[in-house]
Amino acid sequence: MLPYAWVGNAAKQCAGQCAWPFAIADFGPQDPPLKPPNGDVGMDGMIINVATIIAGAATNPFGTGYFQGDASDPLEAVSACTGIFGKGAFPGYPGELLTHSPTGASFNAHGVNGRRFLIPAMWNPSSLNCVPL
Repeated sequence: MLPYAWVGNAAKQCAGQCAWPFAIADFGPQDPPLKPPNGDVGMDGMIINVATIIAGAATNPFGTGYFQGDASDPLEAVSACTGIFGKGAFPGYPGELLTHSPTGASFNAHGVNGRRFLIPAMWNPSSLNCVPL
């Protein structure tokens, strides 16, 4: 078996779920969206989803690795922490994030060539909590 993933355009296919907090949420509080760190709601939302999928592939590639709950509907390393990106997060609030002064964009990770990203928190099985960057 070969682990694989498929990720579509988060802005066009499911913005309120797949690109939150860069789009208004489909459910819950209707707060204004955050500014995406690279200026593209779809791509920045996709980065969140790709990070989630990579974490799942690394920790539970064949459905027999790390997960919580029922094996038929598992919560994996990041899906157990949905919507948590910074300290103090709660439903509808992504947590304390860094802000890029010139653009007002929100992020929690620095990449190469000055890129910034919003990466989801991961479940820590040792401390039993979600740990953002």
